[in-house]
Amino acid sequence: MLRRRDDPLREILAASGRGVVDAVLPSVAFVVVWLGASALGWWEPILLGGFASVLVALGVAVARWRGGDRPRAAAVGLLIAVGATLIALYTGRAEDFFLPRIVANAGSLAAWLVSIAVRWPLLGLVVGAALGRPRAWREDPDLVRGYCRASWLWAAQYALRLVVFLPLWAAGATVALGVAQLALTWPLVLVCVLGSWPLVRSALPPGHPGPRHPVLPDEESRE
Repeated sequence: MLRRRDDPLREILAASGRGVVDAVLPSVAFVVVWLGASALGWWEPILLGGFASVLVALGVAVARWRGGDRPRAAAVGLLIAVGATLIALYTGRAEDFFLPRIVANAGSLAAWLVSIAVRWPLLGLVVGAALGRPRAWREDPDLVRGYCRASWLWAAQYALRLVVFLPLWAAGATVALGVAQLALTWPLVLVCVLGSWPLVRSALPPGHPGPRHPVLPDEESRE
């Protein structure tokens, strides 16, 4: 009798992706205020945009913290907003506000690719930790293969952002960077969340119970 395959990935990844989506809001605030201040000829548009960004990031951090998120996770967006503002103020280039995001995407791309290469896919670590069995999936070669397949999808989103962001940053296109970050965050996260389970499932043989119940070698031999 085949055991029903469950799909815990969507709920887990949607929850983790929520923080990624929240990270867009400070950037939107920066671009809107910076653009408006520049058009009106106000003093220090970068400073005003950065101040708006930090305020929005602080509001998001407080909302997440009160909602039960860990303080460290809730503070990451705030720290990035502060750092991005300081960088843009130091260089005097509004587009440099997006440098931390560009660097973060490059680092994430490298991390996901390395994890796939060494067969410790980051998707498996995230899902395994969320399910309370952080290492059990490593003993199941089918799950390892599935998580590797799905991790390529997550790596691709970072690569796509870099392909778009880097030319815009080099051209000093601050508004376009803000629009691109908005367009390439939630839609891409949604694609990754929805696409992860089908890719993992494609590597599982018939009857595999799914990520909640890794098939260990001794269990497989008994069957």
